[in-house]
Amino acid sequence: MSDVSISRLKWLCRRGMKELDVLMEGYLASRYPDAPPQEQAAFRAVLEMDDPDIYAICVKRMAPPPQLKIIFDQLQVRRPG
Repeated sequence: MSDVSISRLKWLCRRGMKELDVLMEGYLASRYPDAPPQEQAAFRAVLEMDDPDIYAICVKRMAPPPQLKIIFDQLQVRRPG
């Protein structure tokens, strides 16, 4: 992936909530570069979601769409506390 694309993804990881910033940026730095293409595409799809929906899924108030479950499983592993 090009530096421009990674830079763009870093920008998209900056959310309206600090908690989401930490989760998204952590995933991007630690897992995204080596993730399979399908998982990378799912992460990019999550970045297009609204913050309240991402947060609701992360705190298990809402189920993730099946095609994005792998990403939310990974975010749960990285979730502090």
